[in-house]
Amino acid sequence: MNKKIVVAICGASGSIYGIRLLKALLNTPVNVYLIISRAGKMVLKHETGYSGGSFESFLKDEGIVFHEKAIFEILGENDLFAPPASGSFRYDGMVIAPCSMKTLAAIVSGIADNLINRAADVCLKEKRPLILLPRETPLSAIHLKNMYEAALSGAVIMPPSPSFYSKPKTIDDLVDTIVARVLDHLKIEQSLMKQWGV
Repeated sequence: MNKKIVVAICGASGSIYGIRLLKALLNTPVNVYLIISRAGKMVLKHETGYSGGSFESFLKDEGIVFHEKAIFEILGENDLFAPPASGSFRYDGMVIAPCSMKTLAAIVSGIADNLINRAADVCLKEKRPLILLPRETPLSAIHLKNMYEAALSGAVIMPPSPSFYSKPKTIDDLVDTIVARVLDHLKIEQSLMKQWGV
């Protein structure tokens, strides 16, 4: 059966991480449930060519090829009746890319007032992978404390700090060094980056 992965895009800079992750996931036989926050849509419009229309058409314009067995569903930010809001819906993990400091604070505080926060809360309580890509710099003591608390609760804190040992030549190459690590943590095969020493 296909793995089921929840992807959320929040209102921090770095929406390219979410787009590149979707590209990698949807090229495999995976079920992807996408949630974009209101602020996330605003940042997408500012940082990419997204016009606010069909997001699936936008992804295709971005060169994303859908695997014949991939299933893609876009969920509303406030749809608390969507499947990922329930612990009884078995999905294999969630990635918030990028993760805003507001979303991080809500997760740490247990404020499940929208589908992104609730799905993250479900991941933590059900001991499922929750991978957060917090995109902020410099980090205040509050940010650091929230990341620490999230890590104690079981989240993987993966700041999108690209690596350079693969000698990336483009921005996409840099972003893919992070996406590759995300896929590794989700235990999804990837060819974006070779394992070190292999």
